[in-house]
Amino acid sequence: MAEDYPSGTAETGADMDYPEHERTYGMFIAMSKWGVIACVALLIAMAFGFFAGGGLFGGVIAFAALIILAYFIL
Repeated sequence: MAEDYPSGTAETGADMDYPEHERTYGMFIAMSKWGVIACVALLIAMAFGFFAGGGLFGGVIAFAALIILAYFIL
């Protein structure tokens, strides 16, 4: 049998804190963007270090240069 449900909201809590929500969303987007940039820079630096003869120090320098370049571009 069908049950009778109230027509109003089930919870009457506090209002949403929209400025905090927007700050959290902005931080999530920024961390996602920089996470992707770091992964791509790491892959390029590894390829440079392994396949182009750069070695460990060349890969580290390439990684640092790519992160710095991304910082100035964005």
